[in-house]
Amino acid sequence: MRVTPCQAALAGAISLNLLLLFCAWRGPGRSPASCRPPRGVPGVTVLLRDFEDFDNDLAGTARSFASLPVPVLVAAEAAPYPPVPLPAGVRLLPLHPVADQPPPLAHPELHVRTRHVALVPDGTRAVPGLLERMRDTLERGPGDTRLVAAPVGSVPLRCLELQLEPRVWTARYGTGAPGVCRAVEGTAVLLLRTRDLFTLPFPLARPVPTAIFVQAVLRGWGLRVVPAAFPASRRPPVSPHNHWKAENLAESRRRRLMRDLGIKREVLADGRERWYGCGKETARCFGTVHARTPQYLLAGRWTPPCCLRALRETARHVVGALEAAGVRYWLEGGSLLGAARLGDIIPWDYDVDLGIYQEDMGKCRWLAAAAAGEPVEDAEGFLWEKAAEGDFYRVHYSRSNRLHVDLWPFYPRGGVMTKDTWLGHPQDVEFPESFLQPRVPMAFAGFTAMAPNNARAFLELKFGPGAIENPEYPNPDVKRLGQD
Repeated sequence: MRVTPCQAALAGAISLNLLLLFCAWRGPGRSPASCRPPRGVPGVTVLLRDFEDFDNDLAGTARSFASLPVPVLVAAEAAPYPPVPLPAGVRLLPLHPVADQPPPLAHPELHVRTRHVALVPDGTRAVPGLLERMRDTLERGPGDTRLVAAPVGSVPLRCLELQLEPRVWTARYGTGAPGVCRAVEGTAVLLLRTRDLFTLPFPLARPVPTAIFVQAVLRGWGLRVVPAAFPASRRPPVSPHNHWKAENLAESRRRRLMRDLGIKREVLADGRERWYGCGKETARCFGTVHARTPQYLLAGRWTPPCCLRALRETARHVVGALEAAGVRYWLEGGSLLGAARLGDIIPWDYDVDLGIYQEDMGKCRWLAAAAAGEPVEDAEGFLWEKAAEGDFYRVHYSRSNRLHVDLWPFYPRGGVMTKDTWLGHPQDVEFPESFLQPRVPMAFAGFTAMAPNNARAFLELKFGPGAIENPEYPNPDVKRLGQD
């Protein structure tokens, strides 16, 4: 039977519609990858992602790589402004969805057909054969090799070791062995398999190198460095205003990236630190604590390091104010436990507890003002107030950041220290005043605080035998330490 062109066209249209209906029926939760265009064409696609709208060499970089020729894609939240005259064949992929536009351009992975992809920084110039050399290094490297870097310009890349400590929200850099790195310092082209790039949760987050290195380390991917370099374009000096804009944008992007990656502290190879968590002017990093179990414990993490830093600073300030006023105080509860165990705050604790003699409260003007009923901010920005839950007091890191030290007023009755507010915690019990006669100094959180004279007996009275040697989360009924 002879098929006419009209019949063939009709059959093709019906088949296409059936395929679209099948993809729609599969839906987002039913493995839509089977409906995507097949990937795996030999070659390398160049992705241009790291550039500034107001000062770039995007056209020159795109033109250089398009001449090889290789597919070149420019990925950006929106079209650059001022507009950039991209060479013929170079496509722009807007990453930010627009309500009145179809969604596919929000998924650049659908537009990369080649097996490999190179993330090329702005101002790079192509070298014939170098992308292929990087690809061969990737494919012939050890089994864990998933990423290859090549320098841009005359300065060699510096290999860095990168260790991630997700539980304490920290990335730690060190000097790596030559040729085998976890990250590199310097401007670089990065090449990897297309399927690997787009399995990452943040494949095109900026700054691109940092985002890729952190996600690669979390997956145990190996990184190889090739010494051959791509030339850098000769560009006029950046104006002071554009330099300022670029620095501010880079800082905001890095902060956003670290928030998304769950990193609040970077320790650099030279020992310097970068902090990305809460501060005096921000809210704290976690919300209201329920059942003595903060949300970060349920997520398998400990107290964010910025919060521990703020707690240490607040504790030091409060202790200094109490000592200057002659208020008798001592480390209480989990804070004494941390001092006895570590000389510091327990790594998963979310506040600091101090006991005070109730009769001494009037000696400290900030405490006396809080007792009068109104929150009061002291000269260094710490907020003193009466707790809403009962007859005790809190000193907050600031009005915005509610990390705090709790002050528990005790008074002696028949040789036993008692108080008027009990919150039902297992360790919230009376104790003999003899533990405070005398009080003794103890290292805590980077300074010296006063503590009961027999910390072990005091803690075992409150927490049970072996409390110092057997750490546990605040509420084991909700989450136990060994369940991480």
